[in-house]
Amino acid sequence: MEWDRLFEDLEDQIASGWEAERAALDAETERLRIARLDLRTRLGVLADEGSTVTAVLTDATRVRGRLCAVGADWAAVHPHEAAGLSLLPSHAVELWSLDHGALLTSGAAAEPLSPLRERMTFGFVVRDLARRRSGVTLRTRSGAVLAGTIDRAGADHLDLALHDAGSPRRARAVTGFRVVPFSSVLSIGTDTPAPGSS
Repeated sequence: MEWDRLFEDLEDQIASGWEAERAALDAETERLRIARLDLRTRLGVLADEGSTVTAVLTDATRVRGRLCAVGADWAAVHPHEAAGLSLLPSHAVELWSLDHGALLTSGAAAEPLSPLRERMTFGFVVRDLARRRSGVTLRTRSGAVLAGTIDRAGADHLDLALHDAGSPRRARAVTGFRVVPFSSVLSIGTDTPAPGSS
């Protein structure tokens, strides 16, 4: 009888040791996975889920809405308070605020961005807005808010024709022109979606 109990205790100890080892190995595997996870991938998961987020920009402006797309160096949010889209270059977002469920979901195993999304840079999206002749509202690091139409977009800047928000770009309506470096852009708001933001 005592021998039976001794063997049962030994089996329980060995099983507990194996469980502890397995749990430690699983925890280490998860730490390594998280260590390789980048922000774009996490944002991509949130966009796929249609999660509600708040992007806090470097000037403390808050853009709250549904994260709808993520590209190589930008994200797009459908703001709750507006009908359009806010295009946010990565350098302009100081932090992302989200609920605990979304935070956990974003850290789940996810696929990296597709090769097409990897190539879809902020400049690519801005050039598409210029091609579409979309009216935009552009916010800069200095606090300027400019309304108009993007006429052209270069490798690192855009040309903006200034006119009243909501009105089409007509030569007589244009009040001036601005050349804006991409590095100065905090957000571009528009009524038309960015490529890939379905």
